[in-house]
Amino acid sequence: MVIKNVNLETVCGITSKIPDNPYNEVAFAGKSNVGKSSLINALMNRKSLARTSAQPGKTQTINFYNVNDAMYLVDLPGYGYAKASEEVKAKWGKMIENYLHTSKKLKAVFLLIDIRHAPSANDKMMYEWMVYQGFAPIIIATKLDKIKRSQIQKNIKIVREGLGVQPGTTIIPFSAETKQGRDEIWELIDSLVLPQEESPAGAENPAK
Repeated sequence: MVIKNVNLETVCGITSKIPDNPYNEVAFAGKSNVGKSSLINALMNRKSLARTSAQPGKTQTINFYNVNDAMYLVDLPGYGYAKASEEVKAKWGKMIENYLHTSKKLKAVFLLIDIRHAPSANDKMMYEWMVYQGFAPIIIATKLDKIKRSQIQKNIKIVREGLGVQPGTTIIPFSAETKQGRDEIWELIDSLVLPQEESPAGAENPAK
């Protein structure tokens, strides 16, 4: 997709109503500091559209980015931030759950996992929970530039086995530094959100 214009259209807090958007959506989930903001900036060809921070737990809202008045990228709050209180963690979880259940336009969920490490208990829980909700998460293995080329396949296998992914699950290695994986992610997004005309009215949500 050629990015002509993009803007942060809606920000939803804990008590906000999820917007009934006119265009299809893809959502991005991942634990704090996994590189979600960097990924979104790279996808949009912007340096600071999504605020990146060395301080984890920065995204505490659901952010809807309108792309070309044709689709939305949805940035979900980071999970697993150790310093957040249990009450706050529970609220973030509720926000994510509410969004996944409420959105009528959600076509796919991308789950970001740090390629350098085996998936954490929180990663595994999030993956299993999304599958339980009826989604088939697409995995983006971030921070690709931080490992040697010779380690890539081995680390992808660790991610695959650590999450216990379903057969046929797509795992895309990605680097915000080199932009490797960006085109592959966009191709996938385009195939999911753009052919709206072809899908018959009332067709089942492919993400569910």
